[in-house]
Amino acid sequence: MKERITLLAIITSLLVLLYFFQNNMNTPCAFMTILIFMALYTTYMQIAFKHRVRVQRKHPVEKNYSYTPFVSIMIPAHNEESVIESTIENILNLQYPRYEVIVIDDRSEDNTAKVLEYISKKYPNIKYFSRTKEAFPGKSAVLNDALKIARGDAILIFDADARVKPDFLKELIPALEPPQVGAVQARKVIINREQNFLTRCQDNEMALDTHFQVGRDCVKGAVELRGNGELIKREALEDVGGWNIYTITDDLDLSTRLQIKGWDVRFCPEVCVYEEGVVSYLPLLKQRRRWIEGSIRRYLEHFSDVLTSKDMSLRVSLDMTAYITEFILPVWMVSEVLIQSYRFIKDNPNWILSSMALSTLMCGFFIIALFYSLRKYVKLKPLNNLVQSVATSIYMVVLWFPLAIFIIFKIIFMKNTLAWGKTEHGTTILNKNTEKTQKKESAEELINV
Repeated sequence: MKERITLLAIITSLLVLLYFFQNNMNTPCAFMTILIFMALYTTYMQIAFKHRVRVQRKHPVEKNYSYTPFVSIMIPAHNEESVIESTIENILNLQYPRYEVIVIDDRSEDNTAKVLEYISKKYPNIKYFSRTKEAFPGKSAVLNDALKIARGDAILIFDADARVKPDFLKELIPALEPPQVGAVQARKVIINREQNFLTRCQDNEMALDTHFQVGRDCVKGAVELRGNGELIKREALEDVGGWNIYTITDDLDLSTRLQIKGWDVRFCPEVCVYEEGVVSYLPLLKQRRRWIEGSIRRYLEHFSDVLTSKDMSLRVSLDMTAYITEFILPVWMVSEVLIQSYRFIKDNPNWILSSMALSTLMCGFFIIALFYSLRKYVKLKPLNNLVQSVATSIYMVVLWFPLAIFIIFKIIFMKNTLAWGKTEHGTTILNKNTEKTQKKESAEELINV
């Protein structure tokens, strides 16, 4: 009910603001205000990034490889018989002196439990346990159960389809050393990028996310955990009371609660975790629905804490507020275009052309951001980069806009359910042909793929 009231208040305020613009001034001013804010904030992050690069070039900071806390690696597995063995074998190749691997069979209905039993005999240093069908559902509950037997001073979470290089943990762990840092996120990369249009767009989407995560990290903003390849300091995790079992996005919820408590979350773009992209539209829609709903609900649930926290820095608070607009923006744009279209049909004074032009300009903002991201992280040739930037922008609009509007409607008018929405793994055969499509800078270093 709290989430519903908060969201209803935000949407009502938005509609009142729209009404004010409609009746007291030309509405393109509202869009221009948002565009200018987005441009200024993006410029601010880019300047911070360039400044960091210059400082590091003049005064390189060497990683402290002597910092080696004991790490508990947790891998939740729900119906993952097709991928879990190869994932575990990949993780066991980590070049790090002090870690344990805990695999949790979460109420699987396939042969995951039998596979884990076989693996535990093959590799005696693997811990695993199965949760009963009566256990509380969801990844957060799984991780809380695993935390009870974990011995690590740091907790590393992998999805059941994760692939990493042998030096993954060695390179990631130094970022966790500073006392104020509570968690670190590795860069996510889609391993089957070239399988089809959807997987290619998902990898491009990850590159854009990397671009913004790096920017947020440079301004010491609200960097977010991404579930797969997240490393968390146990002290920080216990400070926030573990994972929230009533959320459908454990990573985003944990990010926000850590920041409310004053912990920094950092991002390491040079350390990658590889995962499968979803290969068909309906499962992708289901996955993104969960992501969007979980993200909006965590903002609503912790809204008052974000406003009143004495531990959260002003930079994090402002950055988090800025990113809330990514969910409000679709409602704003659709409402504005519908209102202006209605006025146009009724032959009333309207700003339909200006609204359409500014909506196109706003989409152009994301095309430019995608072009920059793909050039930097995927290293595409200019023409191919432009084509994929436009195609991915269309993909994101088609996918995110309707879902964001639907989820807002759902939160206000429908019952809240903990529909976790498992992502399908093992739908891709990672053979030699697939390996050839990986990014040139990393393909030869992938193992057990």
